[in-house]
Amino acid sequence: MRYRPLGRTGFRVSEIGFGGWGIGGNRHGNSYGETDDAIAIAALNRAYELGCNFFDTADVYGHGHSERLIGQTLKGWKRDEVLIATCGGQDFSKEALAKSGGAKPNFSGEYLRKAVEASLKRLDVEAIDLYQLHTPPLELIQHGQAFEVLRELKRQGKIRFYGIVIHDPQEGLQAIQQGQVDAIQAIYNLFDRRIENRLLETCASTQTALIVREALARGFLSERMQEGICFEKGDNRAVWPKPLITKKIQAAERFKPLVPERYASLGQLAIAYPLASTAVSTVIAGCKTPAQVESNLAVASLPPLSSETLGAINQIQSLL
Repeated sequence: MRYRPLGRTGFRVSEIGFGGWGIGGNRHGNSYGETDDAIAIAALNRAYELGCNFFDTADVYGHGHSERLIGQTLKGWKRDEVLIATCGGQDFSKEALAKSGGAKPNFSGEYLRKAVEASLKRLDVEAIDLYQLHTPPLELIQHGQAFEVLRELKRQGKIRFYGIVIHDPQEGLQAIQQGQVDAIQAIYNLFDRRIENRLLETCASTQTALIVREALARGFLSERMQEGICFEKGDNRAVWPKPLITKKIQAAERFKPLVPERYASLGQLAIAYPLASTAVSTVIAGCKTPAQVESNLAVASLPPLSSETLGAINQIQSLL
């Protein structure tokens, strides 16, 4: 495993982290299909054995179940060897679910304080290493009130560092401009290069940790997708239009000839792609089984992508 600085936090994190969305399980809420807790725990332990020290989740994943599994498994590890990151700001209480049918954004001070306390309990830790606001709107970032709450929680020792999960790079740029965050978590993959415009450079120049998510594009760069695939009920991709699913599968096919000789799959190429930027601290790849963990983390022992491969990738991207 190779390690990189997590921005200016003083931590060094594994190039590839463990993404905890999938292990939440649909039967608990907000996830990617059914899971087996014993297999999920085996996957977490395998990641730890292979040198992964960055585990990222969110309270809304499995409506708390992902956090509980990580907290349960963490008891068998050396706590000072791993960093636990989680997110809050999506209210999945019974009242919110009954009213809106899904989690409802809530970044009020009162809610965030309760959410942090609940995450601490589920994770069974004294402090959360990195607490992230879960996709707040740009207006809230500009206002800055939610960050005041995070600073308060940091002073109280309940969180060590704080960051923000974004959809649009402008949201990350705004948060950095205000000097508010230690880390930005953003989408960056073979399909989505928006952060290359300004965010990559800004994170590097300000020593803001950049955590990449969706390197596998929600599974569409993992080679597990076939045209005509049907997602089970409860899978968040089940509501996607079929033409969009077909387009993503066909786009992924164009990158397969570029998989380097020592790489085992398109998925490994996809994980290596964002790591070509030194501004990236870690790439969190979703894992549900030990086999997926082994495949994802193997990228850290492979040669980085060559300039020739990156150039060929760029040519395909320009045609998508």
